[in-house]
Amino acid sequence: MKLILASTSPRRAEILHDAGFSFTVVASTVDETPIPGEPPGELVQRLADAKAELVATRAVGPAIVLAADTVVTLEGRIFGKPRSADDARHMLEQLSGRTHAVVTGVTLIRLPDAERRTFVESTLVHFAQLSAEEITRYLATEEPHDKAGAYAIQGRAGRYIPRIEGDYFNIVGLPLSRVTQALADLGWSED
Repeated sequence: MKLILASTSPRRAEILHDAGFSFTVVASTVDETPIPGEPPGELVQRLADAKAELVATRAVGPAIVLAADTVVTLEGRIFGKPRSADDARHMLEQLSGRTHAVVTGVTLIRLPDAERRTFVESTLVHFAQLSAEEITRYLATEEPHDKAGAYAIQGRAGRYIPRIEGDYFNIVGLPLSRVTQALADLGWSED
């Protein structure tokens, strides 16, 4: 049974690769615009569902399609990927010195029978207080520009995060332990 990652995220692919999974990557571009008033958990689950369904229509079984979507949320506001350097600066200023949540929706679809597993994982991230100079230096690294919330815990931003509560891999973009359990529930094996 093949495993298909419905994402071109290098971070999700790296998590799976480093954990020893064999898989193929299939792009799954969907409109990620939130519906006004949509809670973060519903947004990421809706987007993960859409990505998995898009790839499942093009895939040939037996296979399991895996899709995910991740956002950063603070006090009900959703922080996706920054649209500009100013947007990234604003996000980092908002996160500085506060605790926020990283929320990931995951959808797995087994083919050809379309059996599925879905879940939402949330991890709390405690961010250190950042000075304007630290934010400017971090923005100059280009690291924040394609990351939800404008930071990468696995990169240079890790120095600004003294504590997390929950799954580290969820912050990177894929809650590995729960994904592994869902794959097992669907009967996936590497044999």
